Amino acid sequence: MTSYSCCLILLLFTWKTAAYGPNQRAQKKGDIILGGLFPIHFGVAAKDQDLKSRPESVECIRYNFRGFRWLQAMIFAIEEINSSPTLLPNMTLGYRIFDTCNTVSKALEATLSFVAQNKIDSLNLDEFCNCSEHIPSTIAVVGATGSGISTAVANLLGLFYIPQVSYASSSRLLSNKNQFKSFLRTIPNDEHQATAMADIIEYFRWNWVGTIAADDDYGRPGIEKFREEAEERDICIDFSELISQYSDEEEIQQVVEVIQNSTARVIVVFSSGPDLEPLIKEIVRRNITGKIWLASEAWASSSLIAMPEFFRVIGSTIGFALKAGQIPGFREFLQKVHPKKSTNNGFAKEFWEETFNCYLPDGSKNSPASTSFHKGHEEGLGAGNGTSAFRPPCTGDENITSVETPYMDYTHLRISYNVYLAVYSIAHALQDIYTCTPGKGLFTNGSCADIKKVEAWQVLKHLRHLNFTNNMGEQVDFDEFGDLVGNYSIINWHLSPEDGSVVFEEVGHYNVYAKKGERLFINENKILWGGFSKEVPFSNCSRDCLPGTRKGIIEGEPTCCFECVDCPDGEYSDETDASACDKCPEDYWSNENHTSCIPKQIEFLAWTEPFGIALTLFAVLGIFLTSFVLGVFTKFRNTPIVKATNRELSYLLLFSLLCCFSSSLFFIGEPQNWTCRLRQPAFGISFVLCISCILVKTNRVLLVFEAKIPTSLHRKWWGLNLQFLLVFLCTFVQIVICVIWLYTAPPSSYRNHELEDEIIFITCHEGSLMALGFLIGYTCLLAAICFFFAFKSRKLPENFNEAKFITFSMLIFFIVWISFIPAYASTYGKFVSAVEVIAILAASFGLLACIFFNKVYIILFKPSRNTIEEVRCSTAAHAFKVAARATLRRSNVSRKRSNSLGGSTGSTPSSSISSKSNHEDPFPLPACAERQRQQQRGCKQKVSFGSGTVTLSLSFEEPQKNAMANRNARRRNSLEAQNSDDSLMRHRALLPLQ
Repeated sequence: MTSYSCCLILLLFTWKTAAYGPNQRAQKKGDIILGGLFPIHFGVAAKDQDLKSRPESVECIRYNFRGFRWLQAMIFAIEEINSSPTLLPNMTLGYRIFDTCNTVSKALEATLSFVAQNKIDSLNLDEFCNCSEHIPSTIAVVGATGSGISTAVANLLGLFYIPQVSYASSSRLLSNKNQFKSFLRTIPNDEHQATAMADIIEYFRWNWVGTIAADDDYGRPGIEKFREEAEERDICIDFSELISQYSDEEEIQQVVEVIQNSTARVIVVFSSGPDLEPLIKEIVRRNITGKIWLASEAWASSSLIAMPEFFRVIGSTIGFALKAGQIPGFREFLQKVHPKKSTNNGFAKEFWEETFNCYLPDGSKNSPASTSFHKGHEEGLGAGNGTSAFRPPCTGDENITSVETPYMDYTHLRISYNVYLAVYSIAHALQDIYTCTPGKGLFTNGSCADIKKVEAWQVLKHLRHLNFTNNMGEQVDFDEFGDLVGNYSIINWHLSPEDGSVVFEEVGHYNVYAKKGERLFINENKILWGGFSKEVPFSNCSRDCLPGTRKGIIEGEPTCCFECVDCPDGEYSDETDASACDKCPEDYWSNENHTSCIPKQIEFLAWTEPFGIALTLFAVLGIFLTSFVLGVFTKFRNTPIVKATNRELSYLLLFSLLCCFSSSLFFIGEPQNWTCRLRQPAFGISFVLCISCILVKTNRVLLVFEAKIPTSLHRKWWGLNLQFLLVFLCTFVQIVICVIWLYTAPPSSYRNHELEDEIIFITCHEGSLMALGFLIGYTCLLAAICFFFAFKSRKLPENFNEAKFITFSMLIFFIVWISFIPAYASTYGKFVSAVEVIAILAASFGLLACIFFNKVYIILFKPSRNTIEEVRCSTAAHAFKVAARATLRRSNVSRKRSNSLGGSTGSTPSSSISSKSNHEDPFPLPACAERQRQQQRGCKQKVSFGSGTVTLSLSFEEPQKNAMANRNARRRNSLEAQNSDDSLMRHRALLPLQ
């Protein structure tokens, strides 16, 4: 049974060796063997397996010069370690390197070879089998390239805990240690790359992009992470497509149609070069230009895509590249490659043939006949330059430096350095095993592994705890996910002016160690869009909303597709593409363009505005006219007109009018707290003082002329002191109202923002409208009482109280203040003050004009009427009218009494009253009596009543020495009966001169 098992395993091993002959691998013996997986070809030839015969291994096509350089980097690192006296001394590293052909199937074929060899060693068949060509187990594998391939390989190697260190597989799925137990890598996780892509799009203010991903474990997770980052940044994705190098033509056409019809100019691509190549070729065929390609690291520097004939389509590519490393001596090592010298490298012969487009005569694969099929599938750079079915033979003396291929592009060693670092990581893990001190090891009880019998799982344990410094002085240690955190360089594709080739210009970098917001750096001056333009292309669903507008949502469209809506009044936006408008502070308002806030316009009844100037001029005019009237009354204070108008009260009345006109000025100008507290009380007290003076003066004269017999008590109460006391009492009530108002709810300056949005009205907040109502109501009450007395005294001599003018002035007063109430309630802002100023001035001018202008006119322009005689004539006429009424009443009463007693018939009531004056007569003759005496020797006055007419004949004769002899008894009796009335008339006649 044991012999049978040995033969079976040897058969399997022999089959694998046959499948991978000497020319299909690079192999070297050593004490410890490292495996390698590299894409020496870009793919395999499509072949229909109809299973009519035994299936054959598929043919690898399209030579990959960069893949061969990466293989050379592994060999160089192993040879450098073998020659190192400090790293693994007395130990030799060997290698077994296979071509994955960039496919999972070929990679798994190679991986089975590693696993099979390890299983043979685990069976310990050396005692049964004499295997002189026995190769030690593969304790670690370097590779593979694509994430999809590494995923398949990692699943297989993980079953046996064989460590796998990838140099180019960046899929974030591979960080899952539950699934990929033995996977590590020297390339950063794609999670950082997807974040960096979103940061670049945000940096250039793009928000409308398309995405394309390879349909494998590299493209799908990468683009998924990008979508997450894009969503956080409000970046919208117009389309999302999956591609593969094995997609049929119809699928490629469909993707190209989507790209051509999309309005998104930026296309994010997570793919490898071989997967993207068919799509780019179709885009070039259709000449779809104007797109910006954001390339992931896997194809950003791919020789399949970065070709001059493709540049017009993809010249605006911005991509990510790994941080370049330095490998001393690697350039010279690359130049030493030769089929005859590289005996351990089975890929050297094919490399030489592809580089110089010739064939080496030995070996069936490289014969002209065998290469015809191979060359029929070669395309582009890296696939050979010949197109004929036959190649010339190689001389072996060709100069490798004379041909430009990606193999010799060692200016930026990125993947190559990752391969170099992966080999050194395994070597340092072996060094840790080699130098392990028992008791301090990583295994049970601190034990150490035996370097001569080391197993793969032991190397994996040390790799997880690895920590060393590389040749560039950087610390290398894998995190808990088996990843190395690294930085990215940002490159832009340029067209070389020398030879027209595509060069990768470094335009920035992305530092994953920096804090968020400071990781990305881009030098825009180095970027060329489309190979020549410096202007950043536009890739937004909607045009930028300018400052002063905001983005408005369009129903049914992505959030990146919006319409620009003007900011409403009072709001602003000072940035482009604002999501919302900001409200201006309380004292500010948006400008015309809504791009900033400016201080609100402040309005009040200003001194400098036309309306304020006009009101001020009217107020000053009122003060001037009042002062003028006061001056006239002061100058002519001893004239009968001035005396007849109660001189002292007139002075006080004029002073109150001065206060009324002056109080209106407190309503003009910017309201302050002190002016707000002063203006209403000043207005209210001034008007009450004015109305009180008119009321007391009107009431006094009315009492005098309606009193029957003046006594000493009447004279006492009609005196000047009582008049001032009454004025003071009436005014004091208003003062009390104002004091209570100012104490309980004092008015204050108020900035009103509510009336108009863009204007601040500075007004006075009255504190209490009830108090203001009491103030105006009390004033109107006094005016109503004054109007009542003025109306009652309308028939008194006009020299005294000017009843009709007082009545008219009160009517004006009422009309003004009744109109004021609705006007005050319906206006706002500065016009509230203006309305009150107009009311104050109108009422003040009405009082001044009605009460004083007529007197001033008589004093200045009719001095002949400003005499004692004129005043007495008017007064005497009124006195005789009153006496006639009294006589008529008594006559009517006597007649009715006589009729009731004696039945005598009455005659028409008439009376002729003659009054003679002697030297003791206190009535001087009025001017009218003198003129009438010259004409008729007497004055006759007819007085009409409802029941008859009385003719009064007033004769003012000079004193006679002898009394009239013919006085009859009836006149004597009549004079005696009217003795009391005559006494009252004398008093009234003297009243104006008191």
